Amino acid sequence: MNTAPDTATDTAPGSDLLRGSLRADAWGTAVFGVVMLAGGGWLSGPLGLPAGWFTPIGIAMLGGAAALGLIAGYPRIPPRPAALAVAGNGVSGAAMLLLVATGALPLTGLGVAFVLVGAAWVTGFAALQLTGLRRSRARA
Repeated sequence: MNTAPDTATDTAPGSDLLRGSLRADAWGTAVFGVVMLAGGGWLSGPLGLPAGWFTPIGIAMLGGAAALGLIAGYPRIPPRPAALAVAGNGVSGAAMLLLVATGALPLTGLGVAFVLVGAAWVTGFAALQLTGLRRSRARA
């Protein structure tokens, strides 16, 4: 039995959390993107989001999901793209909170809840990914 690490695919401790959170974030982001693209016509009224926002947001979410999936797929996750994922999630969460706090959009109660859940989602993944990134750097 060979117990030597495979240097081509061996990952540092902490990488499992980083990789897993990037993958889960990619899948969730993809689902959100599809919902935005498919549901824009009928979600606008109940949420109070402008109808014209759904298509660009949906496309951006699908692009983001692809990027997250690519980052997670590296045998060794590069720190810079992982840090960009953390930053992107953090900025997205802050932007969503700002939209709600400023009342910049005519959100309904359901719309406020939708945006706050989105903010919690991306902020939660930013925290998980940052923790995984720090652990993998500390033990690499």
